[in-house]
Formats: sequence, structure tokens, C-alpha cells
Amino acid sequence: YKMKKIGIITAMTEEFEVIEKLMKNIEIIDKYNLKLYTGIINEKEVVLVKCGVGKVNSARTTQILIDTFEIEYIINVGVAGSLNDNLEIGDILIGKELVQHDFDITAAGHPKGYISKELGREFFSDTKLIEKCKDIIKNHIKDINIQIGKIATGDVFCQEISLKNNIIKEFNADCVEMEGASIAQVCTLCNIPFIVIRSISDKPNGNNSIDFEKYVVSSAKRFSKVIELLI
Repeated sequence: YKMKKIGIITAMTEEFEVIEKLMKNIEIIDKYNLKLYTGIINEKEVVLVKCGVGKVNSARTTQILIDTFEIEYIINVGVAGSLNDNLEIGDILIGKELVQHDFDITAAGHPKGYISKELGREFFSDTKLIEKCKDIIKNHIKDINIQIGKIATGDVFCQEISLKNNIIKEFNADCVEMEGASIAQVCTLCNIPFIVIRSISDKPNGNNSIDFEKYVVSSAKRFSKVIELLI
């Protein structure tokens, strides 16, 4: 009998390396040009994979993970741009709800982000995992500002202030990134529990790609503590 594995998906190398450091007994499995790193964190079996940036890459990787292993739940970790004045660089947002801000069938009379009758507009992280995160915030991590809120995902690095304002107005989201809601969609379709955790690396201001480059590594390091406690 094999234990179910916890899947961990990151988009970029900087994020991946932070989680890899937590792992023991690493073995690498190659699948469709993806490297799946199996190993142990806190006596739990995990599989870590870097999916690449964007919705297609992350959706594809999520499905391969689910097809290849018995997955207990999936954690997506990475960095994001803040849409909320209470979230500064280095702060962490746990995504309770996720939405695809660039999915648009408004021409058919649906709200922006609405995907289908079956799926609706929002995806929801697993309530048990959210509760566990609340416990971590309350009892274990005092030195990092961790909030629970809403994540907007789209195939664009959000730099324009006008786009930022539109996403806030339309979705009331707390941060913006490029993978979470597509991972959420695949997990929802496959009945796999999931949670998305984001560390703030920049604030969309017309020039934030510079901040992103500067803070991506330090921001990534901040979520490793949350992952360790969650698993």
C-alpha cells in the first residue's frame, strides 16, 4: 500500500528551490519533459514540480501530477502582485477563492471570469487546509503578515495600473498571479483538494517588474515556513 502524496506545484525555479531544500530522499521521475521530484517533508510523501509560467503550463502539470500519482491534495505556492493596500512585499496571502480574471464570455451575458454552468466563476481552496492555515497564522507564525483572501489569475504579468484597477473593481481580489486559478480548475474537475499560497513580490505600479526581479527570491523564502507547518 502506497501512501498518497501531497503535490506541490511552483511556477519558477526560485520558488522550486525553496521547497526542494525542505525535502529528503529525493528521486526524480521524468514525465512528458516534466521533472517530478518525489521525496519526504515531515515524514509525509510529497512530489514537487516546476510547471512554468501561465495557465496552460500549470493546468497541464496539475493533470500530469494527478494522473501519475495518488494525490492527497495539491499545494500551489509562488509569488504574486499585491492588489490590496494591506499586503506589502514579503507578506503572504492564502487564497480562499480564486478567479480567472482574463476569462471572458461577457458577450454571452455572463460576468467576467465566469467559465461554465458547472464551474461558475470562483474556485475554492479546501476548507480543511484553510482552517489549518488559520491555525498556523494564529499559533505558529507571528513575524509574517499572513492574510486569507482572493486570488486573481491570468495570462499576463500585471504591470499596468489600469489592469490592476479593473481586476480590483471586477473581482475585489487581493493579489494577482498567473497559475493559481487554472490549477484550481483542474483540481476541482478531478475532485482533488487544493490550496494556493502566495508571497507578495511586487505591487503593480507600471514599473513593478523591477521589484519582482529584486524580491522574488526573498518572497519565496517566506512561504517555506508555512509549507513546513502545513504538511
